[in-house]
Amino acid sequence: MLRFSFAVIVAVPVFALAGCGADDDGSGKGSRPAGEHVTIRVPADAPTISDAVSLARSGDLVLVAPGVYHESVKVGTAQVTLRGESRDAVVIDGQLQRPNGVVVTAPGVAVENLTVRNNTQNGVLVTGSAAAAGGTPGQGGYDTGDEPVTFLKSFLVSHVTATRNGLYGIYAFSAQDGAIEHSYASGSADSGIYVGQCKPCRIVVRDNIAELNAVGYEGTNASGDVYVVGNRFAGNRVGLTTNSDHQEKLLPQQGSHVVGNLIAANQQASTPEQADGGWGVGIGIDGGSDNQVVRNRVDGNVNAGLVITATADVPPNGNQIVDNTFTANGVDVGWTFPTATRGRGNCLRGNELATTAPAQLATTASCRVAGQPSGPSGAWPNPKPPRGIPFTEVAPAAPQPQFPDATAGPTAVPAVPALPDIEKVPLPPASLLADGALVRTS
Repeated sequence: MLRFSFAVIVAVPVFALAGCGADDDGSGKGSRPAGEHVTIRVPADAPTISDAVSLARSGDLVLVAPGVYHESVKVGTAQVTLRGESRDAVVIDGQLQRPNGVVVTAPGVAVENLTVRNNTQNGVLVTGSAAAAGGTPGQGGYDTGDEPVTFLKSFLVSHVTATRNGLYGIYAFSAQDGAIEHSYASGSADSGIYVGQCKPCRIVVRDNIAELNAVGYEGTNASGDVYVVGNRFAGNRVGLTTNSDHQEKLLPQQGSHVVGNLIAANQQASTPEQADGGWGVGIGIDGGSDNQVVRNRVDGNVNAGLVITATADVPPNGNQIVDNTFTANGVDVGWTFPTATRGRGNCLRGNELATTAPAQLATTASCRVAGQPSGPSGAWPNPKPPRGIPFTEVAPAAPQPQFPDATAGPTAVPAVPALPDIEKVPLPPASLLADGALVRTS
């Protein structure tokens, strides 16, 4: 049984701050304290976040006091930490006029303990792509020209709330060697958390909540050491997808590890509607290959728990579905191939499940049989999705856990994040990260 719990919704405090109006442009106002690796306080040392960031040098901390800041912040200096004093009360608000809340284009940057909302494109964008960083409509994530891919290397997004943004909540594109952790994304008209166009990625997405989005998590053309571990993707239209897409470079997608996540109740009507109309699916592998889907709890997705399909001419090959628990889904696991591209070597082992399409899939596509064709396409009832709502009307986020010590010094972002040992990641409980979630599952 699904229900929305609004009892925990609390209004975010709003403080009127001088110098934080719609026309702030980071013009260099304020002064940087003397010394190395200093803390620049907003508004005490600089009136806006952009002003403070423009003053920052590598190793500095920009520490932001509670308030609503009407600006778009661009961090182009390496190894700067941008941190709010209070996650829920430090708000970067795009007023539905700015494409991005925070844009990171330099390595080693940490964005921590703040809220980004009401941007026409993205809440937080981390990218090595000049087109994406420019925020030009139609170029903000589809980088298909002939020039080589430029990666931003090393980043951290932690304890960030991204809500009511027009495309993505937290968006890592043409970026490598980073982590998105302990964050919350809702009201994204595309996906709450997105990792795209990286190879090898070496990106860890862990301990996040994504709910009330069109898609909770999306990994497009994201290959090599992508770890999506211990997250709550519940109460979206689609929980999680890992896929290949011709609109981005580095096709095809390969080699993600989707381990220990709760992926449940992804058929919420009060969510933005994505262009392709997906609804009621827990996990979708769309033209992705060599992905491991291990020990996830996949529950109550009215269309399907997990679907493997092809993307146009890109087959899904070698995906392993192992030791997951599927309950109360329309069909637990289904393969559907709308084209002749079927793939090979997709297999299941050790899962708790009741229904598959085609039937007997767990036997005919056992991981004990190497490289077998994926077999015929399955079919099952496909409920018609309800109309979505504007992303601006999605329910406000609940209060979220704070960064452990906001006044501590800057965060040292590692050159490469520690990659999880997936053998040690357990099957999650149905209550995973429920304290910070609006959508309840049962």
